[in-house]
Amino acid sequence: MNSKFIFLATTLAILSIFFTFTLVHLFTVPLIPGAHDTLHNAKVIALAGAVGPESLAFDPNGHGPYTGVADGRILKWQGDDLGWTEFAYTSSQRKECVHPNAPLMEHICGRPLGLRFHPKTGDLYIADAYFGLQMVGPDGGLAREILREAENEPFRFTNDLDIDENEDVIYFTDTSRIFQRRQFISSLLSADKTGRFLKYDQSTKEVKVLMKGLAFANGVALSKDSSFVLVAETGSCKILRYWLKGSKAGSSDVFAELPGFPDNIRRNSKGEFWVALHSKKGTITNWALSNPWVGKALLKTPLNYKQLHNLMVGGKPHAAAIKLNEEGKTIEVLEDSEGKTVRFISEVEEKNGKLWIGSVMMPFIGHRNLG
Repeated sequence: MNSKFIFLATTLAILSIFFTFTLVHLFTVPLIPGAHDTLHNAKVIALAGAVGPESLAFDPNGHGPYTGVADGRILKWQGDDLGWTEFAYTSSQRKECVHPNAPLMEHICGRPLGLRFHPKTGDLYIADAYFGLQMVGPDGGLAREILREAENEPFRFTNDLDIDENEDVIYFTDTSRIFQRRQFISSLLSADKTGRFLKYDQSTKEVKVLMKGLAFANGVALSKDSSFVLVAETGSCKILRYWLKGSKAGSSDVFAELPGFPDNIRRNSKGEFWVALHSKKGTITNWALSNPWVGKALLKTPLNYKQLHNLMVGGKPHAAAIKLNEEGKTIEVLEDSEGKTVRFISEVEEKNGKLWIGSVMMPFIGHRNLG
């Protein structure tokens, strides 16, 4: 009896150690090779009564940052003395938009994602996930609709944009033809490839679909010489390059393959690109990306949104940003591997000697000095 008990206890202990080791391995996401684990040194600016500063933008006078939040507003940072003030909003139906984060109200309140100021006019252009491309003047207020469909098909999940000021053209993404923003986990896990990359000519009012069949079309950034534009394909963990000029004009290729899920892309004054990674790829994520049936099976389980998100990101919060040169080579990697200060970042903007950091899921933005 005692020997059987000892055997059973020993077996259980071994199995416990085995499964513990396995789970730790599954949910441990290592540092990206060559990364500087220094983003935890960033300082944060809290958002009072708001959450989800997805994108950051500075106006032509250098004021800001401005950021869109989950209740449909766009806020402006006025410095430590004044803090955040309301600048604009994307929906006129504000009466019911009283909760900082209410996904089921996003189609009523709006959800501003990508933001870009036109450097010549001072107008702020907005990619609202539910209301398409919008614009608001330098004085703010209610944004007006510019475009809400292409090829007779309404935008389902407008995500990010960039502006070619010389050509008066806007490049932007529609993440999915099936899923809306609040269903982004389902879009990724189902291996949805219905995203679009588009061009809108403001002078002719014409819209053209440049690329179709994208796996979660996301961030957009024009090159410094306007010869190409980058598009983040989040579902494949790649940055795609669409050529605008030269012998390759009208074609696309892979600009960079990344160790995680890219969100927004922002170019600095040198022509380099900062790519924010929502998260790095973990063991389960790699498995799901290689076997689409895994993600579809996970969606049929009783796991809720937060549990599915935890599986995708490797079980714990973290932050990672990658700087690419004009050829797509990685030249710098920054991380907060433990998520001590910033996590799940959606954008990195280089401005005024600092890196400014947004997150579609957090109630604050981060900033740190360059160098």
